[in-house]
Amino acid sequence: MRALLAEDEQTLGTWLSKALEGIGIQVEWVNNGKLADLALRGGTHDVLILDLGLPGMEGEEVLRRLRTRDQRLPALVLTARDSLIERVKMLNLGADDFLAKPFELAELEARLHALVRRSRGVEHPRLACGALTLDVGRKQFVCRGEPVAMTPREYAVLQVLIQHSGEPMSKQQIIDRVFPDDQDVHPEAVEVLIHRLRKRLDQAGVRIGTIRGLGYVLEEA
Repeated sequence: MRALLAEDEQTLGTWLSKALEGIGIQVEWVNNGKLADLALRGGTHDVLILDLGLPGMEGEEVLRRLRTRDQRLPALVLTARDSLIERVKMLNLGADDFLAKPFELAELEARLHALVRRSRGVEHPRLACGALTLDVGRKQFVCRGEPVAMTPREYAVLQVLIQHSGEPMSKQQIIDRVFPDDQDVHPEAVEVLIHRLRKRLDQAGVRIGTIRGLGYVLEEA
């Protein structure tokens, strides 16, 4: 999962970015409403975490523009204005969920997964493909009850693919999610990791296919 965090409070933004990264959620953090609006136009995120009191452009306007562009990215609003009137207003603007400050990380994580799950039109997280499943809590892939051993980078790439199972992911999309802070990663690195994963998944009943011009896709063999 790749989240855009729009939060101008330095302490909260720093803590939340590190905390979410620690549980496997890639974070792009911006502290300005205009920057958030610009980042959202790129369309590379799975969920938006939006503070309302942003400089440059209010969070309400960021949300309004997002929905005006008919972008259906799930949006969770972080707010200290936890009143019925405020929640109704945000729902009317297109918010999908709310979390009042202060909050617990575990609740935020659960809400984010639920939003992404619902946005993909399924009742359960799309973290399974055939016999291969991802235990998000344990950060472990399991096939027919047996754990699948892999390196952290192999895990990160396969996590991206299983989160979008059945959908092609380009090399650049994988790089953006697996190496968000590294500007020197070459596409060849993704090719190497895909090659290794194909060997590990040889008997798993799933395969990583290549769709010319679009990228890699995880599918049942």
